[in-house]
Amino acid sequence: MTIAYIAESAGVSVPTVSKVINGRSGVSDDTRARVEELINQHGYRKPPGSRNNVVELVFRELESMWAVEIIRGVERVARERRVGVMVSEFGLHDSTPMTMDDTVGRRPNCVLSVAQLSAAEREQLTAKGIPFVVFDPTTELPDDVPFVGATNWRGGQAATRHLVALGHRRIAMISGPEQVLCCHARLAGYGSALAEAGIAADPGLVARAPLTREDGYAAARTLLTRPDRPTAIFTANDLQALGVYQAAREIGLSVPEDVSVVGFDDLPVVAWVDPPLTTVHQPLTEMAVAATELALALGRREKAPQLGLEIATTLVVRNSTAPPKD
Repeated sequence: MTIAYIAESAGVSVPTVSKVINGRSGVSDDTRARVEELINQHGYRKPPGSRNNVVELVFRELESMWAVEIIRGVERVARERRVGVMVSEFGLHDSTPMTMDDTVGRRPNCVLSVAQLSAAEREQLTAKGIPFVVFDPTTELPDDVPFVGATNWRGGQAATRHLVALGHRRIAMISGPEQVLCCHARLAGYGSALAEAGIAADPGLVARAPLTREDGYAAARTLLTRPDRPTAIFTANDLQALGVYQAAREIGLSVPEDVSVVGFDDLPVVAWVDPPLTTVHQPLTEMAVAATELALALGRREKAPQLGLEIATTLVVRNSTAPPKD
C-alpha cells in the first residue's frame, strides 16, 4: 500500500496525504477524515527508516518541579499539530538507563532535549537525520545547534535592581553551580545591577550551591549568621529561596521584615508560601511551546528564521521583599 494509491483513492494529491500522515496543517477536516479512513481501511504503514509522527521530549531526570510546565507547553503544540509526544528520562540512577541509542531506534520526527546533549549524542541524531532542539542549555553550544532559553542575565539584573530600589545595600546571592550557564548569567546580572547602583561587590555575600531547597538552606544559614548579615538575598532558583525561608525561621528572622528574598523561576507553589515569594518569572511553558514549534519545523525540513531564541523573563513582586529596617 502506497501514499500514491491512498491519494488516488481519496481524490487528493500525494502531498495532501503526506500532510495527514505527518499531522501537518493545511488540510480541511473533511479531507483529513476521508484520508484517515482510507489509511485505516488499507492498513498503510510508513516504510522502514521513515520517522514517526512523534516529538520525543528527553529529560535527564524528571524530579524537577518545573518539568510539568515544560510538558504542558509541548503538549499544547502537539495537540494543535496532531503530533504524538513521548517523554523519556535518561535516568542517572537507574540500573539500565535509556540512552540516545533507544531514541534513535524509535525514529521520532524530532527531539526536544531538556537533558543536555553531548557532542557525540548530537552527532548520532544528525547522522540519522533526526532534528533536535536543546531546551534551556546549561553549557555553551556550537553556533549551529538550535536552542530555546530565557533572558537569565536580565532576570538577575531585574531582581537585584528591585532590591536596590527598596533601599538594600547588603544584597547577597546564592548562585548555582559555576559550570551551569543560566546560573552564571543570573550571577552576572546581579553583579551588573550592583555596579550600576555604585554598590561595591562583596565576595563574602556570594555563595554557590546546588539548585535544591536543602542546599539553599545551608547557604542561607551561613549568610544569615554573619555578624554583618545581608538584608536581602537573591537566589538562583525558587527551591533555594524556600531554603532561605526555612533558615531565616530557624534563626529567628522574619521575611521580609529582617531579610528580603527574591527567587527565580516562578514555580506555581511559590505564590502560596507564606509570605508569597517575589521571583523572576521564567516562562517555561512559553519556552516549551517555542522549542516544540522549532523542533517540528526542523522535522519538516523547513528553514528556521533563527536557531537560537531567548524568551523574556519578568519580575513578579509579591510579599517577600520590603525596605530594610536600617
